[in-house]
Parts: sequence; structure tokens; C-alpha cells
Amino acid sequence: MTEKFTIRGLADIEAIEKVPHTQRVKAESTIEILEKGAGIDPNAPAISFLLNGDSYDQPMVVSYQALIARIRQTANMLYDLGIGPEDVVSYVLPNIPQTHYTLWGAEAVGVANPINPLLEPETIRDICTAAKTKVLVTLGDLPGTEIWKKIDSIRKGIPTLESVIQIMGQTREAEHIIGYDEKVENYPSDRYLFDRKIKKDDIASLYHTGGTTGTPKLARRTHYNEVIMAWNLIAMGGFDPGSTLLCGLPLFHCNGTIVTGLAPFSFGGHVVMLSPMGYRDPSIMKNFYKIVERYKAETFSAVPTVLSVLLDIPVGDADISSLKYAICGAAPLSVELFKRFEAHSKMKVLEGYGLTEGAVASAINPKDGERKIGSIGIRMPYQQMKIVILDDAGAYVRDAGIEEIGVVAIKGPNVFKGYVEEAHNKGIWLPDGFFNTGDLGRMDKDGYFWLTGRKKELIIRGGHNIDPASIEEPIYKMPNIKLVAAVGRPDPHAGEVPVAYVEVGEGADISEEKILEWAKTHVGEKAAIPREVVITPHIPLTPVGKIFKPALRWDATRRVYEKELQALGDMVESVSVTVHEHKVHGTVVQIALKPAPGHDIAEIRDRIAEILARYTLYYEVTEK
Repeated sequence: MTEKFTIRGLADIEAIEKVPHTQRVKAESTIEILEKGAGIDPNAPAISFLLNGDSYDQPMVVSYQALIARIRQTANMLYDLGIGPEDVVSYVLPNIPQTHYTLWGAEAVGVANPINPLLEPETIRDICTAAKTKVLVTLGDLPGTEIWKKIDSIRKGIPTLESVIQIMGQTREAEHIIGYDEKVENYPSDRYLFDRKIKKDDIASLYHTGGTTGTPKLARRTHYNEVIMAWNLIAMGGFDPGSTLLCGLPLFHCNGTIVTGLAPFSFGGHVVMLSPMGYRDPSIMKNFYKIVERYKAETFSAVPTVLSVLLDIPVGDADISSLKYAICGAAPLSVELFKRFEAHSKMKVLEGYGLTEGAVASAINPKDGERKIGSIGIRMPYQQMKIVILDDAGAYVRDAGIEEIGVVAIKGPNVFKGYVEEAHNKGIWLPDGFFNTGDLGRMDKDGYFWLTGRKKELIIRGGHNIDPASIEEPIYKMPNIKLVAAVGRPDPHAGEVPVAYVEVGEGADISEEKILEWAKTHVGEKAAIPREVVITPHIPLTPVGKIFKPALRWDATRRVYEKELQALGDMVESVSVTVHEHKVHGTVVQIALKPAPGHDIAEIRDRIAEILARYTLYYEVTEK
């Protein structure tokens, strides 16, 4: 799909761009580049699927001939079910080969909508309702899985849903449930039953990017958004037909689907799928380096938490010399973790940056050039990326200067066409069509970008902005620290003060007091020294491995409010506090209490109002 490039820096990117991208890519749809990739060597392995890490040497192998045949059959089946160019096929599936058949078959005939199977049933229902799902593909009712139970509980509540397809399930025509495995064989594998001329701006997919409450935020991505992104990844990665990549990130997320899916499939690469659970499978992580040796993997995509786990796993006598580099994104990588992992594994780490709205990647450190540790690298070909200064209302003021912190903005053929729900599009576009990512960063004189935080993650202490990284990085340098997350907790005087949640290595003899003392001498800014350190067994992560900071902010808030409400004294027999997301107020503190004899709820409410008068969070009081 692409010629080979040596990209050392921005000058090489600019040289590439002298030829328009439309002349280089010469394709308009995902199915077109998949067909071309499958034709390079039909007998070559496209997928090696590992059921688990302990049986890594017994893969299920899918050749390119079999891959494209099944994609065609799946597309034909969806067409037979009434799917057209604007109809949505949602899927709720783990990482299995059938997920790829579904995704690319859906994009060939209609619009694909990947959904995280770990979401609550009500959230899955809301996503399908917002997407106007016509066909839903999921797992059958298999032992040890909960996916079908979720779908069965909400499928009748999706107004537009006409059919449910069960992979490894049974057909029940009266309920409009179709068994994938028995039905898909009835359709031709050598041709398409429909004659669709896909245009480059046709919508290919809807990816869920928002939170778990309120109207789901669905990003509308075109075929060309995904095609140019596959080209970008190949150009920056320097791959050849047969190059092997490991896939451990989920196939409801665009890193899994594009970086370790569409891109390698378009150049005849070999994807090793690391079990249905991916990196969440302990047996995969335990055998990771043996898997690298067995399949001679050249690269893998990861998030910082994955590298943190691999750091604790001995390479042993495994030969991992085939690994050229690891790509790390999704969240800023600690400089300390970066250095430790490279020393441990003897491989390069290429830190990059991207988001769903930009089709997955916008910048990366060049594999052939200078890697600036801690930066997210240089922009990719045919993409524009800059730092802008916005006012308090989010309106564009000017472009930032070199090394000046502002908001990261992106533009290019990879950038999506807005969200499905028009309300989500308010304020996202800047002058000249740039997309406001909401991330804070700066650009240096060499064109390398550096993330400095996210606006909503900033800790604002008495009007002073504190970047959580200024707390996290020094603590990471303390021995036996696995994960660190700094968040703001409510404070009656400063509005917010920083606290640090820490996950320590197994068996580490570290106390919260020791970490706090370390922070006092290593955090460079006095205002950023955390007021409290909380050692926790597990820092909460999103399904793609990012630290889920809202849960930590909620926990910090709970602790503060519980302490304050001790002032109720003998007015109550018991009181409990929970904190969670609220679709109107952002966050809600729910206070449930049982009045003591002789005290009524109205009296207690008045006292609570006095106690919490200096806090700004919305709260509700209920009687147990």
C-alpha cells in the first residue's frame, strides 16, 4: 500500500508531503485496501489467534484467503438482513477473529459501531439507541461469559434494532436471533452480493468516546479517515509484508482495530491476537516474551500500564531480538517508566499521541530519528498539528509560540466528521477547521510536541494550575512504585488541593508516610506537594488501560466529606457517602443517613448545609 520511507524528523515529513496524499494512497475505502492486502499472498497468515497465554504455541491460524472470504460472507449476510450504506451494525464482542469479520464486513456494506463489552447493559442500550443500530452482533450464551446476558436484557429496548446475530449461538427466527456460524456459510465468499461504490467521505464507523452517563458521544469517521490512517501507520512504521504485530488492546478501541488490524491487513502483515482478553489476560502477560520469540514479533502497541506490568516480568532466556520497538500511547508515559522499560527489555519505546476523533494517531517519535523522551514526537504526514491559546470561554485567541503551553489542535484527512449528537459538536471546531482536542501541550523548536496535561485533569489550587505530572513523575522515581495518579480533592479554602494515589510493587515495604516525605523533597513546586498519599491495591483503569482518574477524584471527595460529616456527632446513628458522575452537575455526592432518636431529617439537613457551606460540589441527602 505504500513505498518505504526513512523518517528522521520534520524535514522528511515535509518532503513526503510534496506529493498529495490522494496520489500516494490511491484508495478510498477500507474494504478496498483490505482486498488489496489479502491479494499480496493469499496463503500467508493474517491472524494467529491465541486462546490463552499458556497455549501460545497452539494458535488458530487464519490465512489471508480465509480472512477476506469471511469478511465478504459477513458483509453479504448483513446485506441480506437489510443493511445499506447508512445503516448501523453494532457489535459487542471480545478479541476474536470474528470481531474482525464483523467490523470490516459491516464497513463494506454499512456503518460499523464497536461497543465495549465491559460496559453496563444500560450504557450499551443507550449507545445502540444513539447510533440507531439495525443489527447487533454479539456472543452466544457461552459458559463463563456475561455478554449475552447483558444483550438479552436490553435488546428489546433498542427501538431501531431488527436482528441480533450470535457468534457461537443458535438461530431463533421467532426472536430475530441468528446463529452466525450456521448462517454465514450460506453466503458466497468470492464476491459481494451488492454493488456499492463507496466514496471517501462515506461514514465507515461510529466509535463511542464519551462517558458512561448522559447522551453517548459517537464519533463519525469516514472511510478515508481510516484509509489515510492505515497509510500513515505503515509509512511511520516501515513495515514489510509478513511483518508480525501483537494485538493486545481491545477491538472496540481504534488502536486495536486500526494499528493492529486495518494497517497490517492492508500490507499483508501478520497479527497475533493475544487471547479474547488481550493484555487483561494474566497468562498472556506471564508468557509475553515467549510469545514474542515464538512469532518473531516486530512491534506491539501498549499503554503505560501494560509496560508497567511487563517491567515486573523477567525476559529470561527468551530471544526477543525481533522486536524493533514498542509503541506507547493513550496516556502520557512516565519518563522514569520509559527508561526502566527500555533498560529491562533492551527495545525502543516510541511514544505517540492520538485520539478516536483523529482516527487513532497524530504524532509519534520517529523510529529512524531522534526520540525525545517524554515527548509525543512529531506530527504524521499530511496532518497538521499546532498549539493554540483559547480564552476562558474556549474561543480561539491566537496560535501559541514555541514552548508556550496551550491546547493541542489537529487537522487533516484523518480528522472525523463530528459527533452524531449535534449537542456534542458545540465548541469543538476552531478557525480553519482545526479540532480542539482538549489536551494541553507545547511544541518545541524542532517540531516535537509535549503533553502537559488535560484541561479537566488540572488541579486548580486557589486559582493556581497544577499539572498532575509534576507530582506523578517525582514519585515514580521512588523505588518499587508501580503506578501513580495525582488528582484534586475538594478543599474549603483553596477549592482543590492535590492528593496522590499510589500502587506499589508486590512485597514493597513502603508506607504512605514514606511516600509523602519523598514527595516533599522531590516535587519541585511547593503548591504541588500532595496533602495526602493513599496506597491502594489497584488503581482503577479503563478497559484500554488508562488510569481512570474520575474514580480517584470521587474517592478523594468521599474521604473529605466523610471526615467533615463526623461533625454531625450524635445527631445520626449512621452516615455513608458515595460519589459518582452526574449528567447535569458533573459530580454528585450522595449522603445517606439514619437520624438518631430525637432528631429529624430536616434538622440534620440544616446542619449538613452549615458543615458543607464552603464546598462547591452538588450533594443530595437521603434517609436510610
